Amino acid sequence: MSDQVKQIASRLKDLREIAGLSVESLAGELGVSTETYNEYESGNTDIPIGFLYEAANKFGVELTAILTGEDPKLHTYCLVRKDKGVSVSRRNPYKYQSLAYKFINKKSEPFLVTVEPGNDDTVHFNSHPGQEFNYVLEGTLMIYIDGHQLTLNEGDSLYFDSGCSHGMKALNGKPAKFLAIIFN
Repeated sequence: MSDQVKQIASRLKDLREIAGLSVESLAGELGVSTETYNEYESGNTDIPIGFLYEAANKFGVELTAILTGEDPKLHTYCLVRKDKGVSVSRRNPYKYQSLAYKFINKKSEPFLVTVEPGNDDTVHFNSHPGQEFNYVLEGTLMIYIDGHQLTLNEGDSLYFDSGCSHGMKALNGKPAKFLAIIFN
């Protein structure tokens, strides 16, 4: 795994230890098995963004603090220039850029997400509390939500209950880029 994932895992472990929680207890509260949680803290496996969002809420910290190790400070506005969002190395084929990482007490988490075309048909599923809005900027996405399969093209949008299992893949052998906004 990347150094960034290892740093995120270390911050997650530090937060758990500061809170005085056992792995078993926190894993249960966040809805994952102890084995899965231990894999996340090891830094040897990818940690889903939805899980990190839940952990941030549990510990009362901003997601940015877990992702970057820095607390956001802006409260009036947050300008992020093109390609200057905080990149979050995720599992292939997903790449995330946080677009409001400097703003404190956010009511939502906006990300620019790029899904690279894969060599196989593996779709990684995720779920997290809240709701999510996706708007396709480039390419075509196949999105799977709670047993439904939806094709989204450039300009299409989707709003859904992110507590439902969801995953996606790029179609037509080309990357797909979309704006994702997670609401808690």
